[in-house]
Amino acid sequence: MATSSCFSVRCNLLLAAALVLVLSSGVRAGLSPSHYDGSCPSTRDTVRRVIQDARVADARIPASLIRLHFHDCFVNGCDGSVLLDDDLQSGIMSEKNVPANDRSARGFNVINDIKNALEKVCPSTVSCADILTLAAEISVELAGGPYWDVPLGRRDGTTTNIEAANNLPSPFDPLETLQEKFRNFVLDHTDLVALQGAHTFGRAQCQFTRRNCTAGQDEGALVNLDGVTPDVFDNKYYGNLLQGQAILLSDQVLYMRGWFASTSSSIGLTMPLSFPLLPNMSE
Repeated sequence: MATSSCFSVRCNLLLAAALVLVLSSGVRAGLSPSHYDGSCPSTRDTVRRVIQDARVADARIPASLIRLHFHDCFVNGCDGSVLLDDDLQSGIMSEKNVPANDRSARGFNVINDIKNALEKVCPSTVSCADILTLAAEISVELAGGPYWDVPLGRRDGTTTNIEAANNLPSPFDPLETLQEKFRNFVLDHTDLVALQGAHTFGRAQCQFTRRNCTAGQDEGALVNLDGVTPDVFDNKYYGNLLQGQAILLSDQVLYMRGWFASTSSSIGLTMPLSFPLLPNMSE
């Protein structure tokens, strides 16, 4: 249910298809891009406006929202549970505090700003889960990727799953561990390579990188995931893999096995626009 607060060129098309279809699209009954056309027709414009304003002050916001959405979907499905705060009375332990999110997950304030803006025009209508899903798509578009229709109509989760949140993919995971974590969502090798492509933009704390922090550098110092176009949603990620220049170990390991190497090359350089539909994590 919608609540008043949430705190509680061709590779672009490929990556966008991978993100939306694996993370946020839905064939589940009731999900439709037109879900709010009657009840809140300004939903998309409102979400876009708030994100545009936020990225003026912080260019990292689009990448941060994509990551936040992934960390939501990889736990309970795309239900917005990552937005919930601790609530001892209700027995809720926040997913924000698990190692993969603590002091690194960002964009919560932007999601809350979007919710507040929507409450002014459409009170108690748009779910936080849908806001986060739509924010991810719009973030890709604003960063240079394409637009796509996002199926909407999700209900907000009211519980968290700390065990699953503690099992989110890590920047230090070897390939076998990444494969196992993705298999738990019936996601295969191609899905893994495609979704990792979201690391084509954004930053990482140097403590999580392959080369770690330089002398005198704080462990929280930021490193561009792509040194050339760090705020652009493009195919540079796969070029970096081919050249052995991926910043994260969990990225570069994709190019250390024959099948993954050829898949990375295909996705980044030669695959056509008609990328096949990927499994749906939101069900």
